[in-house]
Amino acid sequence: MLTPKYPPPATAPVSVIPAPVTDAPAPAAPAQAPAAPVSKRPTVQLTPGSALALAAGGGAVVLVVGAVLVSMLLAVAITGISVAVVAVVLRLLLKDLDKR
Repeated sequence: MLTPKYPPPATAPVSVIPAPVTDAPAPAAPAQAPAAPVSKRPTVQLTPGSALALAAGGGAVVLVVGAVLVSMLLAVAITGISVAVVAVVLRLLLKDLDKR
């Protein structure tokens, strides 16, 4: 059901492209350098003001990403310290219970 069905080789359509027939030889083209291809995309021209705005925007992105990463690092460090303090308190409480 899910296997592809191919026609037998004898009935497969055959496409033949005829070769163009010319009586006269083609004229020789003059030896010129090929023209450079023209790009359809618009070129981006940076003025000093736009370059400054681009640099300021990049700097702002770097500062924001840095602040986020530092805050995440501080959150992990504070969580680790609080877990360590809780572990010490629990150990002291359990030690106190064993003495009684």
